Amino acid sequence: MTRRILWDVDTQVDFVHADGRLAVPGAEEAVPAMARLVEAARRAGIPHVASADDHELTDAEISDERDWRTTFPPHCLRGTRGARKIAETEQTDPVPLALTPVPGRYVRGREFLLLKKSFDPFTNPNAEPLLARLDPEEVILFGVATDVCDDAAIRGLLERGRRVVFVEDAARGLDEGRVAACTAAWRERGVEFTTAEGVIARLA
Repeated sequence: MTRRILWDVDTQVDFVHADGRLAVPGAEEAVPAMARLVEAARRAGIPHVASADDHELTDAEISDERDWRTTFPPHCLRGTRGARKIAETEQTDPVPLALTPVPGRYVRGREFLLLKKSFDPFTNPNAEPLLARLDPEEVILFGVATDVCDDAAIRGLLERGRRVVFVEDAARGLDEGRVAACTAAWRERGVEFTTAEGVIARLA
């Protein structure tokens, strides 16, 4: 049986809900597919790894003079509603992994929450050990935004030799041109593209 994990990128209120501080266009349309993926993973018993922005106003990414590439307006601020995961992808009892290394004896369970201050989830020192511990043959990835944090996560996984499956209908991007560029680059590197229904059939 193929070892799989579900990798959920930043499905937080500020990104997904239309009234969020940094709402990704069309993200609410992807919510039903996101919900089906999380439920399918739960039924199949496969690990659900979720990354989440955990910002403070002093973070380098937060700026009043944002360029919409490396700097953005305040979003996913720690302790706010906008930083929460949306109800449809909320985890039941995740292992919280912040920016301090966590001893391996605590990293047990099916759900893991990787907090981050950067696009790249591997800036969290717990991400690499977690990936090694789970050792998936296939990483099923979805979330927002396709051309920012999805791109960083996929590139990080590919650099670590992992096979990635991208769920197109459970993701949305900020800029159509950038989405086209990064998805073309992923295809060249062997990323498989599918839908939530395709994943559900695979896990059945």
